[in-house]
Formats: sequence, structure tokens, C-alpha cells
Amino acid sequence: MMYAVGVQREFIARHVLGGDAPAAERVPHAHAYRVECRVRGSALDDRGYLLDLDRLSAALEAVIAGLRDRLLNELEAFRGLNPSLEHLARIVWESLRARARLPRGLRLSVTVWESATAWASFAEDG
Repeated sequence: MMYAVGVQREFIARHVLGGDAPAAERVPHAHAYRVECRVRGSALDDRGYLLDLDRLSAALEAVIAGLRDRLLNELEAFRGLNPSLEHLARIVWESLRARARLPRGLRLSVTVWESATAWASFAEDG
């Protein structure tokens, strides 16, 4: 049995895709991204919480602040990478994992939507 909690944030950022992307994607363009992070675990603390959502929310906001209104291609985290939705989900996950200081045994997943119908996700195994 598992509990899950999560928070969401929205931000706008731009990127330029390479490779065989359609012509419209090979020029700077913006997306209104929505990021959802979820934490799963099997045990609650003595307050009845899986995780303090305020702490998770603050960590996600700090991660998003570094992406908001930026051209993703220019960020160090994307150096040498095509700034795909999949890479963005992993990079947000890595940054959030480092900031959130999750207690042992909790599993983090991040889903990033670039539209109402298109998303990518990155999660810990387990």
C-alpha cells in the first residue's frame, strides 16, 4: 500500500529543438508548462503526513524559478542536450530531488506538460 501527495506549478519558458523536429520547433518558441511532482511512500509520520507539502511546494517553486521565462537551450543543465520534454522532466526531477531533502523510503516522480495533451514523466524506480 502506498500513499501519494503532490504539488503543481505552471511556468512559461522557451526552447529550440534540433534534429528532425518540425520547422516551427527549430526556432525559439514558448510553452506554458505545467509541472506536477508526486511523492509516494508507505508510512506516515507522527503528524499523519507522508511529507510536509509546504516544504515540497517551496522546493518546486525554487526549481521552477530557475526555468521561468528562460530559453532552456541556454541553461547549463541542457548543455549538449536537445531540450526535449523528456529531458526537462528529468532535469526538474534531479533539481527537485536535490532541494526537497526527502526522507528515506519516499519516491519522487515528476510529470511536465507542454500542452493539455502532451506530457513526459521521470520517476525513481521502486
